[in-house]
Order: sequence, then C-alpha cells, then structure tokens
Amino acid sequence: MIEIQKLKLDKSRRMIVTSDIHGNLNLFKRLLEKVNFTEDDYLFINGDLCEKGVNSLEVIDFVRDLVANNQLVFVTKGNCDVVHRYVFDGNEGIRNYMKQRKFSILNEMMAKHGKTLDDFTDLSDLGRFYKENFQEEINWLESLATAYETNHHIIVHAGIDNLVDWYHTEESTALYAKAFQEKEHQSEKTVIVGHWPVVNYRSQQASSHNPLINHDKRIISIDGGNRIKKDGQLNALIIEDGEYSFAYVDDLEKEAKIVKEYIDPTNIKGTVTYPNYEMRPIEQKKYFTKCENINLGTIQWVKNEYLVKEGEKHYCKNDLSVTFITVKYGEYVKIVDDECEGFVLVKKGNGEVGWIPKECVKNENFSR
Repeated sequence: MIEIQKLKLDKSRRMIVTSDIHGNLNLFKRLLEKVNFTEDDYLFINGDLCEKGVNSLEVIDFVRDLVANNQLVFVTKGNCDVVHRYVFDGNEGIRNYMKQRKFSILNEMMAKHGKTLDDFTDLSDLGRFYKENFQEEINWLESLATAYETNHHIIVHAGIDNLVDWYHTEESTALYAKAFQEKEHQSEKTVIVGHWPVVNYRSQQASSHNPLINHDKRIISIDGGNRIKKDGQLNALIIEDGEYSFAYVDDLEKEAKIVKEYIDPTNIKGTVTYPNYEMRPIEQKKYFTKCENINLGTIQWVKNEYLVKEGEKHYCKNDLSVTFITVKYGEYVKIVDDECEGFVLVKKGNGEVGWIPKECVKNENFSR
C-alpha cells in the first residue's frame, strides 16, 4: 500500500496544484507570482521537484522552506525525486543515466563537493558519499506522502491502480504509471496527476501543454512538459468555488507581434509526440509533407525540415506541433521555431502551439 494522507479542506480557500517543477526554480517562482499565491491558499506540489533542470537542490531548499512556514503547502513524491534509490540499490544502470543526464540531482550533489563519477570506485562508495553529505535532503524526499486525499480529489504523481480499494495501489503505479488518462480507476473522486506530459495525449487535437480535464473519467492531467518539451510549460491548476481554471509560465524568450491576420483554412490539428515518431510520407509539398504516423495510423502534416530518413524509414526528428492556427492582427505570440522555410511555429497566449506564415510576424527579439 502507498502512504496516503487524508485532508479536510476549507472550501472557502483556493486550491492550487502544480507538478513537475524539474529543478526549474525560476519558473516555479514566476508561477507562484502569476497566480498571486498567498498563505491563505492551499498549494499542492504533485511530485518531480528534481531532475532535468539546473537547480534541483535549490528547488528542494525552497519548497522545504515553503512547507516549514505554511501549513497549507503539501508535497507528494514523484519518480524523479527518488533517483537516489538506484544508487543505494546497486543498480549499475544509474551510471549511464548520470553520464547522459547532465542536469541530475545526483550530479548536482557531486559537483557541490567537486566530485565526479570517476572519484568513486563503485556504487557503494558513491552511496556513502550521498549519505554523508545529503542525508537530510534524501530523508526529506523519502518522507513525502505518496498521495493526498481531499474532499473531492486524489493528488498523486502518476496514477492509482484500477481497484475498488484504491488504497492498495502499488508505489510503482503511484510514481511511474504511464499515460494515466488512457486508463481507468474506481474511485468516486477526481484524480489529479502529473508525470505524463499532457501533449502526449493530443496527437489528433490542437497542440498545447494546457491541463487536460476529463470529467467522465474523473482524471485531470497537469504535466505541461516543463524541461522536457521545447515549448513546454509549468502549469497551475486552480480550484475555486468548485470551478477549475489554470495558469502557466514557460521559458520561451522570443516574442513577436502579429502584423498580418491569418485565418487558417485547413483546420489541421495534431501533435507528434513520444514515442510515435515513425512516418510514411504520402505527399510532399513546398513546406510540409503529408505523412501517415505509423504507430497511430493517422495522417499528420510534418514540416519538411523535421522529416528525416534513417535507412529505409522516415521519422519526425523530435516532438512537434502539426497544428495550423489562426492569429489576429496586433496579438503577441511566443516564438518556438522561426528557422524553417515559409512558416514559423508559435505559441499563442491561450497555450495553443501551431504554424503560421512567416509574413504574419514581426520578431521583436526581446526577453524578460
């Protein structure tokens, strides 16, 4: 069974839920400022404080201070918060992980003391180093609840098992379950999860990283792909007076003004996401190629610059919006990719990501 903490919340207070900060302290602070977070709000941080970003240790320190100074802040553990277990369990695969993942808390911990993997004879030696120097942080991460149960919601990082008595959920499900929106559960309460980027569910929908609310399944997914997707974002789900809303912040720095209105005539929507990258080209045009997504069996129009051939197979070389969008004169958009021919990939204020003709934008090239 997982560790579940039950809470009775004051309905008059606002409830804010975020997840998957991934060592991005600056973005997390900006999100709190954007939603006007105060000590009167409930704040739930639903796992994955660590990994992928440049300052996992600083995020831990910041969140620990939040918890210490505010009884309305609650944190669950995510899979990325317990990567140290692989070291302590003697899993040799963690070595390659650490070599490939420059921005890992495990590497941060070593760097803080001027160490590298080469300084340790084996994983036991490395584990002793972590325990001697970071036992307090590790203990705090391990002390976090696996799930919170409130009046109307279950907050858990990845998901719960499809059981009548969901309290018997395995920890592996709670921390690592993939694509929970595609699964079922038997609780009468709505389950709020992070872990699996919401854009992964939008292969045939308008591309965005906004929270995905499924009332029928009683599942809300809020992982905005921060530090994982180029156009990803850090989401805050806001629950107030029984109503859901959201806010987000991202790391996109280029902004542009729309100088020419564009009304999309195609109504083509979709996203290429992990792991569905293999394509069968059907018809190549000047800027885009009509493809069949092999895994999904759907049609997607892929920007030519993103279509690559490896041997006899074709792939979209990365996650990519294959959505075409409408923009109005005078509105501002974020630039995702302006290096392709003919079209620019932009992110609108509503979070929608898609392609528009290059003549529509005036790039102001300023950052925050």
